Amino acid sequence: MTEAEALIALNQLPLTGPVKVRRLLEGFGNAVNTLKQSYPSLQRIQGIGPEAAKLISEWQDYTDPAEELRLAKERNIQILTQEDEAYPLALRDAYDAPVVLYVWGNLLEHDLHSVGIVGSRKLTHYGREAARKFAFQLASAGLTIISGLARGIDTAAHEGAVAANGRTIGVLGSGLMQIYPPENLALAEKIADGQGAIISEFPLQTSPDRKTFPQRNRIVAHWSRALLVVECPSRSGSLITANFALEAGRQIYAVPGPIDRPTSGGCHDLIREGAILVTDGSQILEDFSHLKFSTPKNEEPRPIENFIDLGPDENAVLKALSGSDQAIDEIVEKTKLSPHQVSVILMKMELRNLVASLPGQRFTRKG
Repeated sequence: MTEAEALIALNQLPLTGPVKVRRLLEGFGNAVNTLKQSYPSLQRIQGIGPEAAKLISEWQDYTDPAEELRLAKERNIQILTQEDEAYPLALRDAYDAPVVLYVWGNLLEHDLHSVGIVGSRKLTHYGREAARKFAFQLASAGLTIISGLARGIDTAAHEGAVAANGRTIGVLGSGLMQIYPPENLALAEKIADGQGAIISEFPLQTSPDRKTFPQRNRIVAHWSRALLVVECPSRSGSLITANFALEAGRQIYAVPGPIDRPTSGGCHDLIREGAILVTDGSQILEDFSHLKFSTPKNEEPRPIENFIDLGPDENAVLKALSGSDQAIDEIVEKTKLSPHQVSVILMKMELRNLVASLPGQRFTRKG
C-alpha cells in the first residue's frame, strides 16, 4: 500500500477528521504505519476514542482506497495529498488542512490569488446582480473566485467569473460523484472544462448533509486571500465562513443592502463589526495591489501582477505606455490594434491596477 492510498483510507473513515489524522501521523510517522496499529495503540493518541480506534484498526472492513482511485481515474478526477506539488499552498498551511483533496479540473499556482464570494441561498435580484458584478470585475482583473457552488449567491459568483472568461473554484460539501445542487452540474462541467476546478475533501460518493457544509466553508475561508459577503440574513452559513476567514486572518468585505430587507442584515452586522463596505470590485483590487504573497517554492514574495498572465496584445499596450502617458488613439497607432480592442484591454488592466486613467481619456502605466 502506498502512502496516498493509506491517506485515502483514513479520509474515508467517518470518525477521523483532518485534526485527528494529523495527530495520528505525528504519533506513528505516516499513514501506512497508522493503519498497522492495534486498537490499544491507537487509543493512546489524543482525541482517538474507542469508536475511532476500532474503525481504524478494522479499516479494511469500511474502506476501499483502490476502488476510490479507480473511480477517480474513470472520471478524470485527481486525488491530491499534501505531499503533491499541486496541493494548494493556502490550504496546506491550515491547522485543519484536508487530508486529501479531490480535484475535477485543474489548479494553477495563480489560484493562490483569490477572493471568496459567499452569501445567501435565498437571494434577491439585487444580490444576484451584485455577486455577478463583483465576480466579473475581480475575475477580469486576474483573481480567482472561490465559492461553494450552492444555490443563490455562490452560483451567481461562479457565473460572473465564467462570463469574464476568468478562473473560479467551486468547493463542494459533498463528494464529486454527488454534485449538489444537481441543477448546477452544467455549471460545474463548464468550470472544470478549462476555467478552474470543482474540489472536495470528501470521498467521491459522499452525500451532502448539515455537517459537511460547515466543513466546506472553512476551505473557502482558508483558500481565499479575502472574503466578500454579498447578501445574507443575520443568521446564515455565510457568517460561519466569515468567522473562519477572520480566524485565518483574512480581510472581510461586505456589500450593503436595503435597510428594510432581512437579506441585508448579515452584511450590515459585519460592517458594524469592522468589515470593509464595498460597492465596486475596484475597491478590493486597490487593496490587493499592495499585497504580496509567498509562493509554493519558498521564493521571495512577489506582487500580484507577477502572477497575472499577460497576452501579447496586453503586453503590446503596456509597452506602448512606457515612458509617458498616452491617448487611446496613440496606443492604437503604436500597437496596430483596433480601438475596441485597446479600450477593452485598458479597462481590464485598470481593474488589475496595472494602468491608471487620466483626464482627457489618457492612460499611464502604474508601478
